[in-house]
Amino acid sequence: MNIFEAYNSTKKALEKAGAEDYVFEAKQIIKHITGFTNAQILMNYTNQLSDYQQNRLMALLKQRELRYPLQYIFGEWSFYGYDFYVGPGVLCPRADTETLIEKSLELLKDRKNPEILDLCAGSGCIGITLAKQVPEAAVTMVEKFPEAARYAEKNIVRNSADNVRLITGDIFESAGADKKYDLIVSNPPYIPENEMDTVSPETKYEPETALKGGKDGLDFYRAIIKNYKSALKEDGIMAFEVGAGEAAAVRSLFKDAGFKDTGTVNDLNGIKRVVFALL
Repeated sequence: MNIFEAYNSTKKALEKAGAEDYVFEAKQIIKHITGFTNAQILMNYTNQLSDYQQNRLMALLKQRELRYPLQYIFGEWSFYGYDFYVGPGVLCPRADTETLIEKSLELLKDRKNPEILDLCAGSGCIGITLAKQVPEAAVTMVEKFPEAARYAEKNIVRNSADNVRLITGDIFESAGADKKYDLIVSNPPYIPENEMDTVSPETKYEPETALKGGKDGLDFYRAIIKNYKSALKEDGIMAFEVGAGEAAAVRSLFKDAGFKDTGTVNDLNGIKRVVFALL
């Protein structure tokens, strides 16, 4: 089996299994087993796979056909151009969250030496990415669960993010609210309890604690706004990733708490994915 044949068979198997982005995933899988870049694959698409590579491909596909997250299978994932360790016990980085990065960078562009707080940090992909993109920033990440915090610790080292400190603590107890911040950012659990059974099969392998946001999906937004408003500087900003259909409710939470200039940002699918507000 050559690379081109392997790509086509992988694509068909993923489509049959119901993988939503089967074309993208097929490319990632071929890159993973060959070690080739996209350009190298195009130049060497008639190369035969070794027996070892074919066995790896079959084993990988068996896992993916069960809808086990590709990020977990690889043990790492790229987010905003940086590589992060991921696995069971931590939420998989998603492309939608890059919308939150883009807006956060825009909001920070005129601030010198900004203080940033990343709540419900998980793998650390948000806080670490902001730390790399804004080297003069001081970033604090808060994560409650030890399993996820271990990934965050490894990812700080992997990305040489020396301007990041990690706190193991609970946002419902105001962990990390020991200083003033220019930006408080979070991608918290936001799936309503009654929708947990309708989420994609992949999420069933991810920690429920990183997904379930209470009865209406808004518990964490309420807690962060209440517990961390006082941790913002006078012109401080909060920015959240939100679930589909939640933007209006989160904007109302901001307005009720006295924030001004609230706004939203759409992701690449046109969903209002980010809500932000200025104090």
